[in-house]
Amino acid sequence: MSEMTAIARPYAKAAFDFAVESGAVAQWNDMLLFAAEVAKNNDIKQFLAASQSPEVTSDLFIKVCGEQLNEKGQNFVKVLAENGRLVALPAVAEKFEELKAQYENEIEVDITSATELSDAQTTSLVNALEKRLARKIKLNCNIDSNVVGGLLIKAGDTVIDATLRGKLDRLSTVLQS
Repeated sequence: MSEMTAIARPYAKAAFDFAVESGAVAQWNDMLLFAAEVAKNNDIKQFLAASQSPEVTSDLFIKVCGEQLNEKGQNFVKVLAENGRLVALPAVAEKFEELKAQYENEIEVDITSATELSDAQTTSLVNALEKRLARKIKLNCNIDSNVVGGLLIKAGDTVIDATLRGKLDRLSTVLQS
């Protein structure tokens, strides 16, 4: 997958720079997410894998996307097709979203707990994490019955293990040393 990421990075950066310049970051994000879903379709994957001329490939892809792509989005698809990179659209959309999150100073945080969190708990967590990470928080809550108590928080490279099991493991390590 790292090869696809390397391929996608310059296209995502170019699209993002253009989107920022034209003040249409959200619109470009929506277009790329839609086009990425189209590119993930099995029939489209087979079509893209077959050797077609770039014009035929881009025309069909644009027709499938319909009105979801504006003129600039269609031009972007044509450039990808000319370079044989339409298969990289899902990775381009993913990289674009990362750039958008950085631009908007936002981070996605995964929280795992044993039970569902109440609205008050969620709000409190968001406020505390926004203060600690100095960013807007996009919260993803997961329930895992293996978590005995507490929370496991993952925000990018930061992991906060406040679970009961994590605390017991740390205590065990301290006592053994």
